[in-house]
Amino acid sequence: MKIRNIAIIAHVDHGKTALTDALMRQTGAVEEGVSMDSNALELERGITIYSKNASIFYKDTKINIVDTPGHADFGSEVERVLRSIDSVVLVVDAQEGPMPQTKFVLKKSLELGLKPIVVINKIDKPAARPDWVHEKVLELFMDLRASDSQLNFSTVYAIAKEGVAKNKLTDDSKNLSPLLETILKEVPEASSQELNQKPLRIQPFNLAYDNFMGRLAIGRIYEGVVKAGNVFVKNATGEVRAGKINKIFTFEGLKRKEVVEASAGDIIMIAGLSDIFIGETVCADPNQNALPAINIDEPTISLNFLVNNSPFAGCEGKFVTSRQLRERLERELEVNVGLKIDFSAGDYFKVYGRGELHIAILLENMRREGYELQVSKPQVIFKEDSSGKTLEPFEEVVVDVPNTMSGSVIERLSKRKGAMASIEPDQNHTRLVFEIPTRGLLGYRGEFVIETKGEGIIYSRVIGFRPFVGDIDRQVFGSMVSMADGKALGYSLWNLQERGTLYIGAGTKVFEGMVIGNTAKGNDMAVNPTKGKNLTNVRSKSSDEAITLTPPFEITLERGLEIVGDDEYLEVAPKSVRLRKQVLSELNRVRVKRQGKA
Repeated sequence: MKIRNIAIIAHVDHGKTALTDALMRQTGAVEEGVSMDSNALELERGITIYSKNASIFYKDTKINIVDTPGHADFGSEVERVLRSIDSVVLVVDAQEGPMPQTKFVLKKSLELGLKPIVVINKIDKPAARPDWVHEKVLELFMDLRASDSQLNFSTVYAIAKEGVAKNKLTDDSKNLSPLLETILKEVPEASSQELNQKPLRIQPFNLAYDNFMGRLAIGRIYEGVVKAGNVFVKNATGEVRAGKINKIFTFEGLKRKEVVEASAGDIIMIAGLSDIFIGETVCADPNQNALPAINIDEPTISLNFLVNNSPFAGCEGKFVTSRQLRERLERELEVNVGLKIDFSAGDYFKVYGRGELHIAILLENMRREGYELQVSKPQVIFKEDSSGKTLEPFEEVVVDVPNTMSGSVIERLSKRKGAMASIEPDQNHTRLVFEIPTRGLLGYRGEFVIETKGEGIIYSRVIGFRPFVGDIDRQVFGSMVSMADGKALGYSLWNLQERGTLYIGAGTKVFEGMVIGNTAKGNDMAVNPTKGKNLTNVRSKSSDEAITLTPPFEITLERGLEIVGDDEYLEVAPKSVRLRKQVLSELNRVRVKRQGKA
C-alpha cells in the first residue's frame, strides 16, 4: 500500500484540528462527533496541547496525519513531528493571516526542506480577505528564504468546520476532495520496495506511557521492516545498547491496531524498549549509522514544586506527600520532553519549562488527578556565552488591538524593555510586533486583558537567548494578607475593597498568611477579613447602609503564576487555587525582613 506522511501546522485557533477532524469523518476513519482534541483540557481551552497521530485511507493510499500544537510553549512537540513527515499542510486564517506560530512552524518546515501545502481557512468569515492573506503568506515564505520550489506552493481554500475545500475561490465544492487530491499530487510517497529491503532503522519522535506496557515510542520507519524481536538502540553519540520489541501498533483513524510487522514509510508505535528516548535510532545492526539527532528547545523558566504545608493542606488532595509528588514528576518526564526537573534539592523539586502555559498545563493535570502542592514564582533562566556575557530568553510578541488602545500598549511594552519591530494599522485594529525579554512578558498578560477590556489579542514565541538588558520597570502591587483564621465576612471585605482588588468573596475560608487581594500602593498590608460589624442597640441611617461587594478577581492557575510574589507560594489543590505568604505569621515575616536588611 502507498503511504503519505503529513503534519498539519498552524497558529492557535486557525482551524487545524477542525480540518483534521473533517478529513477523518469524510474518509470514514471516525464517526461524527469524534475529535483529535480528546484531552479534557484541550476541549475546555480550545487548543491542541499534545501532538497526536491518526491515519486515513483515500484511493488506495494510507495518509498518516500528525496534528500539532499551535501554542509556542509546545513548540518542541512541533519540531520533533516535522522530522518524521514528508510535507506539511499549513493552515492560515483567512482574516488574521500569518501569526507568530505560523512563522515559527513554517520556518522549521522550510529549513528541513519540506514543501508546504497552504490552506487558507475560514473563507466564510464576514471579514475574510483570502487574496490579502495569500500575499502575506508569500511574503512570509520570501522572508524565511524559501527555495524556488518551496515558493511554488499549492493553495487550497477551505471552510474546515463545514468540511469544504476549493482549488479556486469561485469553485463549487461540497467536500474536501480538492485537498485530498492535492496531498496525493504534492506529497512524496514514503513507501517503496527498495526501502523495505534495507536494514531496519526507526527514529522515535514522540513518547507515550501505558500502565501495562510501560514506555511506548512513536516513530517513523525510515528503512526496513519491523517485527517483534531483538534490536539495537543507538544514540547521537554512538553509544549502543540492546533491546527487544514486544509489540507493534499502527494507526487506523484515531485508534491503534496491533500488527505482526510494518514496513518502511509507516508511522508506528512500539512497546518493549523501556529506556528509549526521542531522537535515538532503533536498528537491526549495531554497526549501522544513527539517524541525525532531534534537537529539543531549551527551557526558559524555572520554579520550585513543594509539598503543601499550609493550614488547609490535605483537605482536598489524595496525593500530598513528597514521595508521591516525586513519582508523578518522574512519570511526566517519561513523555514531556520539553520539561526538565532537578530532584537533588531534597525539600523541593526544581522544574524547568518552556513557559507559563507549559507549567500551568502540567499543574492543571496534576490537580485533576488529585495532587496537592505549592509552587514558587516562575523565574527566567539565564545563561552565559563563551565570553562570559549574561544571556536571557527573548520572545517575539504580536499584539492585535483596537486603534484607540495601541498607544497605551506600546507605552507598557516599551517600559518592559520591548523593542518595536513593526506596526501595521488597519481600519479598526493595529498589529504591533515587539521583541521583548521573557522577564518583561511575565505578569503582563493579565494587565493586557484589563487594559484592552478584553478586546486585544496577544501571542508570543521564544526567539532565542540574547544579552541581558538590565532592570525592567513594571507596575508593582502589594499583597493584602489575612492576619486571622476563619471565614471572610461581607462587611469586612466591603471596607477592604477600597484599598485594592480582592481575590476572595464573602464566606471564603481564610488562614493567617493567606493573600486575599492586592494593594495599588505596592506595600503589603495585613488585614482582618473575618472582622464583623459592631452591633449596638442604637439605630442610625449610616449603620444600616447596604453592603455592595465588587465581584472578586478569581485566581486561576495562569493568573496565579503571573501575580505570585517572590516571598509567596501558589497553592494548587484539586478544588482550589490560592496565594499565600511563604512565612505565614506576620511577626515572623517582620523578623525575616529585618534579618535580610541586616
